[in-house]
Amino acid sequence: MEAVLCNSSFRLLSPSRSHPSVYPAPFPQVLYSSYSSSSLYSQCSPLRTSYRRHFPDSSPSWNSMSLHVLASAVALKKKGEDRSPADVLVTEKKEPHSTVRLTVEVPPVVCQECYRKVLAEFSKQAKVPGFRPGKKVPENILLNYIGRHNVQQAAIEATLKKTLPQAMASVEGRALKDSVRIATKFSELFDAFSLEDFFRYEVVADVSPEIKWLSEDKYKNLKIVVEIDSIVEAKSASERELRRRHKALGLLRIVTDRGLQISDLVVLDICAKTIGEDESGGEKIPSAERKGFHLDTEESDNLLPGFLDSIIGIRQGETRTFPLQFPESWAQENLRGVRAQFTVECKELFYRDLPELDDSLAEKLLPGCNTLNEVWEAILQRCKEVEQTAIEQATDNAILDQLSKIVEVDIPKSLLEEQGRQLYGAKLLQLQVDKKINENQLAALSSERAVDQFIKNEEESISKIIKQMLAVGEIFKCENLQFPTEELVKEVENSIAEFKRNNQGYDEERVKEQVQDVLEGAKVLEWLRENVEIHYVKN
Repeated sequence: MEAVLCNSSFRLLSPSRSHPSVYPAPFPQVLYSSYSSSSLYSQCSPLRTSYRRHFPDSSPSWNSMSLHVLASAVALKKKGEDRSPADVLVTEKKEPHSTVRLTVEVPPVVCQECYRKVLAEFSKQAKVPGFRPGKKVPENILLNYIGRHNVQQAAIEATLKKTLPQAMASVEGRALKDSVRIATKFSELFDAFSLEDFFRYEVVADVSPEIKWLSEDKYKNLKIVVEIDSIVEAKSASERELRRRHKALGLLRIVTDRGLQISDLVVLDICAKTIGEDESGGEKIPSAERKGFHLDTEESDNLLPGFLDSIIGIRQGETRTFPLQFPESWAQENLRGVRAQFTVECKELFYRDLPELDDSLAEKLLPGCNTLNEVWEAILQRCKEVEQTAIEQATDNAILDQLSKIVEVDIPKSLLEEQGRQLYGAKLLQLQVDKKINENQLAALSSERAVDQFIKNEEESISKIIKQMLAVGEIFKCENLQFPTEELVKEVENSIAEFKRNNQGYDEERVKEQVQDVLEGAKVLEWLRENVEIHYVKN
């Protein structure tokens, strides 16, 4: 019911929180919550992501073998051993989404060498009847014993292991971690492998996307407009908080001799139907069905416009019917502009019998205070801190939003998926920490289908975050910004401690990389706040 009567995009400010919910962080706390920078920069590094290797062939044996091939290729490349001959031809072709396709042509001499080594290894290890262990077995006998298919598969694997390092040399330093995949199906590789002709295969890799600034000044001379919600204004917020605490000390009494007034509390049964073009009643609005809806008339700023005015004066036991229209700015898209007929029954009506607001209530209003003035000053100071935090967060949000608008990035699909998985994981982790889901619910929400659906639904917002992250990383590099090493060490320790408190597994190196990204982001936002033109507007 609240979702219909109250605009759900609005969230109340809680003075006790370090980061007010009115201004949600642009990037989530994916792995830990100990970092308290006002930037709340993302925990996810786009250029350090890990992506599940994918091979187009559905054969389990080939997938397993292929994983081993790539792992071996990387190892060979790092060691600089057994590099393939220079006449292996690699042709690079750029494709959408910052992807490159490498066509690799392996000369027959390489295929022959790999084939001979495979035969020699099989001959050394296979226990062929009639031949002593280690004795060379004639090729035709060995092929019949091992199987031609198995020998050819092993030869293909050996050829890939030998030639992949050179094939990947052209994208060294550019390819995103673990985004490399063999694009040619194994059945095609098997058919194409020959000792007499060139052996061709294709490799696809996502590379670090290039950032194109849409302004000649890039990020310099930015003009940022920051909208500050009036709800965070310290003086008015402290007045509301004092009023709330005062009301909590009052007694509720039943109204018997009048109708509803402002400051009363009322319990309502509500239902609504859409209004058709001929003014006839239409379909029910299920989300508007509510029994026993409690409404405090002093906290009704976000009710559907006109709802409170329509029930003022209603008495206990009375039913009223009235039409209202949802505004075009309403949070629920399916209700925007909809005309509805509301039927409201007043079930109970109360007023507050409040004690006189004086120094005698100070201790009850705020423990430790002796006078009403002390209570007021303490609440005002707390609200000022919240207001400052909210303004800082709103400023960071506005800066990041502007950055996403002045850059153009061809985002790799693997990066989009990885970032989406990080964001989804952050949501699940927070639900788990808040104890809002149990182990069974967590398992259901962690399914591949649930993750993929989230990424699909949130593609636009995920892309925006990636743009912001890449832009921030570019600025950090261009402006030669730095942060103290001891700060990195401290935050890593805090993050690991947070993992342990929540009984969560972690990769220390991964945590360190992500903390580094957080600190870089905080440093960039600090630099931008000092070097761009910022205007604050209250709404």
